[in-house]
Amino acid sequence: MQGLSSSTVTASGGSGVYGTNSSTSRHFKPTKSSFMVSTFDRQCLWNQCVQRLSSFGNPNVQRQNKFKVRAGWLFKGGDKGLDASSERSESANEDILIFFFQLDLATRVQYALNVEEYEIAQQLRNKLTEVEAEVVKLQEAKRGSSSKSEAQDKAISLIRLRADLQKAIEGENYALAAKLRDEISNMEAESLAAAAKALAFEKAEYAFRLGQKVRHKVYGYRAVVCGMDPVCCESTEWMEKAQVEKLVQGSSQPFYQVLVDVHDAPNLLVTYVAEENLVAPEKPDLRRLDHPYVSILFYGTDSVGDFIPIKQLREKYNRPRHEVPIDPQDEDGGESV
Repeated sequence: MQGLSSSTVTASGGSGVYGTNSSTSRHFKPTKSSFMVSTFDRQCLWNQCVQRLSSFGNPNVQRQNKFKVRAGWLFKGGDKGLDASSERSESANEDILIFFFQLDLATRVQYALNVEEYEIAQQLRNKLTEVEAEVVKLQEAKRGSSSKSEAQDKAISLIRLRADLQKAIEGENYALAAKLRDEISNMEAESLAAAAKALAFEKAEYAFRLGQKVRHKVYGYRAVVCGMDPVCCESTEWMEKAQVEKLVQGSSQPFYQVLVDVHDAPNLLVTYVAEENLVAPEKPDLRRLDHPYVSILFYGTDSVGDFIPIKQLREKYNRPRHEVPIDPQDEDGGESV
């Protein structure tokens, strides 16, 4: 396979049908070691992946990699001046693209081993290890998975600061004492926030699952869940734009990365939505949902119309495999036939 950068995702602009190229295997040819190294050194694969995948949101809107959407939004609702584009997330989209890049590298490693190109396989494996290390760092920063050790370090620092504060008071150095009090107050707040965030990720409970079809309560578009966080992990600037503080539960609730049906919103692509703004269909949604990422993140759909996430996506979020419950009526009907 040439990988995600060139053949994994295909799109038909006329019909709006998205999916994988069933003949990708014929594009996968052995590559010389020198070419492979130079390609990755220049990060060509990553650049191509970003350019191709990020432009598929609307096949008819490609303006030399630079375009602006000026048309009015179809769905209106919520506060004045707020529309569905306020929840569009570039960081969520980038997170998905990095995940694609990892999958592509893993595929290339396996192919190199299959054709006994062991030197190339090792070079690719080294690159994959570097990417995975960076991903771990990003996840730790985002999810606070290192917050426990951070809180412990801050606790030690607090002990030292309090000792210094006591000395400053005893020496009647009140200016230094006031400064130390402020530092202690700030450090205590940071430590509590880090510990609370780490605990939230450990004890998180989600109303929706990976691959589940959902609808936005305010803007009405259909989408599928492809990622989740127990609290809002977006930037302060994004939260201000999306007016997260006006939500009933604010930022301290699960937020979901969702892939928006291109037929509902071709320019939206990926949004980051609070749990309170999503609703699952009351009845199984067997209607088609199209998005350029669907064929990479999911195997297909189950009997109730929801998507089945690939193993790597479930492992990324440490989510169990969902089994569709058996309908007793269907079971009885099957036995009576």
